[in-house]
Amino acid sequence: MALYEHVFIARQDVSAQQVEALTEEFKTVLESNGGSVAKNEYWGIKTLAYKIKKNRKGHYTLLNIDAPHAAVAEMERQMRLHDDILRFMTLRVEEHEEGPSAMMQSRGRDDRRGGRGGDRGGRGGDRGGDRGERRPAPAAEAAAPASEGADAS
Repeated sequence: MALYEHVFIARQDVSAQQVEALTEEFKTVLESNGGSVAKNEYWGIKTLAYKIKKNRKGHYTLLNIDAPHAAVAEMERQMRLHDDILRFMTLRVEEHEEGPSAMMQSRGRDDRRGGRGGDRGGRGGDRGGDRGERRPAPAAEAAAPASEGADAS
């Protein structure tokens, strides 16, 4: 059987539980046609690059599939007919990635940093005015040795 990565986007106004139900429905279609789902990742609600069917956001879900082409084709046919599915994309791959996908890894990095914003500066917080003292400007460091060398010659 072939290996596939499948991502679909569901409408923003369905709940996360309804997205899970959709995932189970499509998983059943695959299994009834001789396939299986190796991994299922819910990526959450993300903003779309442009409006799709009057939606600005969507629920993203990744499925790693091990199934024959006929099973994937049937799942895609049912997704085309489903009103809650905005877009989907299926890619054939040589092997599935182990561990979390790149989308889930980037989310973990944001959590460790303290959520949105991190230490990017901006307003607020009790950081005060010490921001400039932590990192001197690279131009000032590079200019100092060059001027000393020019005075010595």
